[in-house]
Amino acid sequence: MSATWPEDLFDLVFIPHMDQRLEELVDLAEDEDWSYKSTANDHAHPVLFNYLRYTYRRLAEEEKIVVADDGRSIAMNTGLVTPGQEPIYLFCTQNKLQGRDEPWHFGAWRRKGEYDLTRFSSLPEMAHYFDDPSCLVLDSRKELRANVEHIIEDNKARFPAPYTDMEAYQLQTFLKGAIDNAKERVRRNYKTAVPQYYRGKIQLLLPLCLSKAAIADLALVIEDHGAFYRASTCLTLDMAYNNARQLARPDRDWLQP
Repeated sequence: MSATWPEDLFDLVFIPHMDQRLEELVDLAEDEDWSYKSTANDHAHPVLFNYLRYTYRRLAEEEKIVVADDGRSIAMNTGLVTPGQEPIYLFCTQNKLQGRDEPWHFGAWRRKGEYDLTRFSSLPEMAHYFDDPSCLVLDSRKELRANVEHIIEDNKARFPAPYTDMEAYQLQTFLKGAIDNAKERVRRNYKTAVPQYYRGKIQLLLPLCLSKAAIADLALVIEDHGAFYRASTCLTLDMAYNNARQLARPDRDWLQP
């Protein structure tokens, strides 16, 4: 993490009425569903809330937050665009509120061409997550090693009913079958594997269809170990979409918000 910027967005910027700010950004940006399917959350647009936090974290690591020429404001590139494909920035001014520790105060979401951004001789770039595009595609020629017992032991609560009530051995049988089906599916269509960014690395997500062939119940997390892939955990679909959205809006047939 950069010594210049804190790790968390909310240690840097005071954003009052967060849900209202999120709604403003939703109205400004391209149409997109930022909600969860089944996970309770404190915010009306939880995927967007988390997208902003983790996008900021990456921008801070890369030192891509820009201070205005006069030093009185900062801006960062959200990575989102308007329906007309104009980039959207988070624009902040100096925080002068007493009793607040954050050095900056939310100003507005600003399009690239708006007047506030003329304070910056150069505008901040988007977050960058990978150098080799091949990491975004699963190589079906490689062996996939799945630690099925560990996946169940650590993540059984994430499984939908009736699988949460099954004995471990019975659930292993279902899970192994779902993993085999996922491997066949990605061999037929490489787009089945959806990339996500996690702790500085690109991982891939595969659908685990336990009950119906066309409906994913969970997402299997795949890590590249060079000569082979390894899977040792799974995510709920809400968790998976939340992680995948940091890289790009998933345009897939199984991972939907």
